[in-house]
Amino acid sequence: MTFAKACGHIDNFTSAHESLMGAVGPARLAYPPGHIEVDNRLSWLLGRLAREFRDEDTFYVHLQRDEEATARSFQRRWGKGIIKAYSTSILSGAHRTAAPYEICLDYCRTVDANITEFLSRRPHSMAVRLATAEADFSEFWRRVGARGDLDAALAEWRINHNESDLDLR
Repeated sequence: MTFAKACGHIDNFTSAHESLMGAVGPARLAYPPGHIEVDNRLSWLLGRLAREFRDEDTFYVHLQRDEEATARSFQRRWGKGIIKAYSTSILSGAHRTAAPYEICLDYCRTVDANITEFLSRRPHSMAVRLATAEADFSEFWRRVGARGDLDAALAEWRINHNESDLDLR
């Protein structure tokens, strides 16, 4: 959410948060040219992203948070959403033998490894770490040639835009 809010201060790109998350098929990745999309669900569509968008025209960002704090956040939502699917279906019943926190940590590590591997072959990519977000976002701004109000964009990183993730900073 914060990344999208910060990108809202860029004049030469459009930006949105999870704007096509309910779309299916080709419509799921039908982003307009010059658009910055912030959507954690794209981590499940990496192969399709590679096919749809040319590396030379696309800049990828891996937003990284503290792994243990993120796992604790998923544990608070135990039995819901992706963590329920991961523990009961993707890991096929791990919820019966492993502790919830262990499964949440495994989920975080799996998604991180998938993204890291995907980006290892993408020439235009970088990590933005929550712990160093302002400096990393400034580098992102420079690398994509953003124009607009950088100071206002950086100020967004000082606001908690997602109350459910208070412990992730």
